[in-house]
Amino acid sequence: MRSVRIGVDTGGTFTDVVAVDERTGEIVTTKTPSTPANPADGFMAGIAKLGPLDVSSIVHGTTVATNRLLEDRIGDLGLITTEGFEFILEIARQSVPDGYGNSYFWVKPPRIVPVHLVKTVGGRLDHLGGEVRPFNEEQAAEVARWFRSKGVTAIGVCFLHSYANPEHERSMREVLWREHPEAVISLSSDVLREYREYERAVTTLVDAAVKPAMRGYIANLSTRLGMPFSVMKSNGGVLSAREVVNQPITTVLSGPAAGALGAALIASTAGHPSVITLDGGGTSTDVAVVVDGEPSITTEGSIGRYPCKIPMIDIVTVGAGGGSIAWISPEGTLKVGPKSAGADPGPLCYGRGGAQVTVTDAHVLLGRIPPHLLGGEIPLDVDAARAGIEALAGKLGLSPERTATGILEISAFNQSNAIRQLTVKRGLDVRDFPLVTFGGSGPLLACRLIDILGLPAVVVPPDPGNVSAFGLLTVDVKNDYVRTYVTRDLDLAAAGEIFRELEREAAEALDREGFDDPVYARSADLRYYGQAYEVRVPAPAGELDEAWRAEVTGRFHDAHEKLYGYAYRDDPRHGIEWVNLRVSGIGPITRPVVRRRPPVADPPPPGVRRVHFEEAADTPIHQRAALGPGAVVRGPAVIEEYGSTIPVHPGFTATVDDYGNVEVRRD
Repeated sequence: MRSVRIGVDTGGTFTDVVAVDERTGEIVTTKTPSTPANPADGFMAGIAKLGPLDVSSIVHGTTVATNRLLEDRIGDLGLITTEGFEFILEIARQSVPDGYGNSYFWVKPPRIVPVHLVKTVGGRLDHLGGEVRPFNEEQAAEVARWFRSKGVTAIGVCFLHSYANPEHERSMREVLWREHPEAVISLSSDVLREYREYERAVTTLVDAAVKPAMRGYIANLSTRLGMPFSVMKSNGGVLSAREVVNQPITTVLSGPAAGALGAALIASTAGHPSVITLDGGGTSTDVAVVVDGEPSITTEGSIGRYPCKIPMIDIVTVGAGGGSIAWISPEGTLKVGPKSAGADPGPLCYGRGGAQVTVTDAHVLLGRIPPHLLGGEIPLDVDAARAGIEALAGKLGLSPERTATGILEISAFNQSNAIRQLTVKRGLDVRDFPLVTFGGSGPLLACRLIDILGLPAVVVPPDPGNVSAFGLLTVDVKNDYVRTYVTRDLDLAAAGEIFRELEREAAEALDREGFDDPVYARSADLRYYGQAYEVRVPAPAGELDEAWRAEVTGRFHDAHEKLYGYAYRDDPRHGIEWVNLRVSGIGPITRPVVRRRPPVADPPPPGVRRVHFEEAADTPIHQRAALGPGAVVRGPAVIEEYGSTIPVHPGFTATVDDYGNVEVRRD
């Protein structure tokens, strides 16, 4: 048996599996339908498809935490905060969504914790962590017993200024353990040691909300696997399952983060260090920007309607996947998404009871994907797709083919809007970036995206449906630590001690993971005095001196000018304010190597299928495995493989590079 490392990415429609032979570097991939009722079933089925193997390690990308938030399956959740601040969630922020839809009034959505489940405890800290009033343990015990009597077992604790001093929150945890031992507790000083009470409270509550489900899932999977495994985090690192259950909020973008990193490695190897990545799945499309081989990181992300200020790869998600449902608005116009048919019942063509037309049904009707998935493992019902689209077309007064083409056109524009959010709206010229597209549905609209956005090329990696699972094997173990330190005149000695303290915390965590030679990456959040939000920049290692200060502030000026088009580099009226100091502790791993592909001798001639592009016609169908480096396919044509399909429209050419990537360009 071969000794392998395995990556398993659980998606909405399929669970993707990649195994890398540690001796030869050989990569084996497979897919299996996801099992939303219990994702562990799909996980185990995917590994079983690989056959008998000597497994050295497993890394998992999971959607358990994400799905609970997106579907608002929060359950009863409690918040304990400082006396006098019980309305922190109700007040929230003054910002409102862009536009008010069809109404003159905007109504705040329900709070993550209703006000009757918010309790306060006496005690007060100042912004430096000094104790103004002592922690009221008697009142804390009453609150703990009240939550126990109401059956509320998931509780977030967020006291004022606990980012500067966690002692009151830790005392509250001790009381909860004593008075309410069934409680699952999240402390803001553990989850997010930053100021801004509202965002810190919500982030802590999100962690508490997903913790019971995540713990149950990890325990179930650990028992069935019989071996330790790691879980992908949103920040682009991994962590052992036994550690990640203590802070499950770090996994909310688990799968999409792995996809962006895997695509970045593949693209950089092929000579494209700066790209846009597009992960098209069954439910959604995830877009990220990679510059010089590294995806952008943000701490201003959100999952659904919940702000999450943890470090995460900067990803925009739109409801534009293969399962996105086509529907007619009250005004009589055709719409696509964001609702999805998911994996079960799925599109009409799955034959599992789906009742609504989806993007996949449109592709099937037009012949752009074969009448089966996974190389024939999942047959598709073309007649069911046609019947559904014919019914929809009748309401629109269009032919079935025009209706199907319209569905795909709308879906392509939905994807292009997500790309514009991360490029044009942030001052980047989308025409400077090739698009790396992957996922089962990712390559299907490649040609339309080239035309809509003016992209120079679209790059489709080999096994595009498994890029996220491959990405799981390319990432280091990584933990992030932050400390708020707001000052206009940075005390270098004090800042140096904060960095060393954060590095000690990182070292302890990485030591538990088995790393005795970790790497530390420092960064800092800065802003011009008077600004409300800050810019994160890398900070050099070593001792802090005036040269170090000048280096960091210079990087801040550069980053601010790049982001916003201006900087106050030489204007003494606009001083710099330091806000947060950060450390990422990294345990490096050995990454798989993306190898050059051998030439293909005597490829068989392509097949033929009737495909509708500008009109229906017999169209060459190429098997991707038969296309070696240097192969050229001119549209109209279709390139098929086990987990994905590339329709090459008329006027486009697809070329295979030395690494097996298919590059699609406009003629």
